[in-house]
Amino acid sequence: MKTTMAAAVHLGIPGLEPVPVEGCGVCEALGRQREDARRKLDLSKVSDCNVEIRNHPHGERA
Repeated sequence: MKTTMAAAVHLGIPGLEPVPVEGCGVCEALGRQREDARRKLDLSKVSDCNVEIRNHPHGERA
């Protein structure tokens, strides 16, 4: 039985961080949490905040 390695994974340059929507309390709170996490060098939390800001519906209805 012959085994081979999978093809290499190619990652692009990360996109820009999402900008909290002005006037949205949830986004603004997440933006503050993100900056606090950045000051503490908690880059995992920074990433989590980015995901939440990006996915927040900003009052849109499902």
